[in-house]
Amino acid sequence: MTALDLAAVEALARRAHAAQTDKAGRPYTEHLAAVAEGVRRRGGSDEQIAAAWLHDAVEDGAVSEEWLEGAELPRPVKDMVLAVTKRPGEAPEAYAARILATPGALLIKESDIAHNSDPERAKELDEPTRERLKAKYARMRQLLGLN
Repeated sequence: MTALDLAAVEALARRAHAAQTDKAGRPYTEHLAAVAEGVRRRGGSDEQIAAAWLHDAVEDGAVSEEWLEGAELPRPVKDMVLAVTKRPGEAPEAYAARILATPGALLIKESDIAHNSDPERAKELDEPTRERLKAKYARMRQLLGLN
């Protein structure tokens, strides 16, 4: 894979997440495509779009951190993916601080939160899940200065 071959990054992400579904039972790759498109629409670079395709790959166990480190991707892409990878038990404040400290990562997280907060997507969820996620994303927007 060449460093910024977005089609190859997309294909990799689609393969890695092929068996996964989101909380509403939809193919998880729909979320990845929406986040990548959101980054593109917000003026993101090719590196940010590549990171958007892979933004949940490590967190969801689709690829390992070791795989990511060895992948033929530019260092900034790897850094952004790792920045938006939530670690088990990590405080939201620490997570937000890492995103803010990593060049380019905020735009990916902004697009991720925007898609996760989409009322059309949220209406597929049960009320307790919808309310829990609404509060979670509002808090993260606040911590990231996206209000």
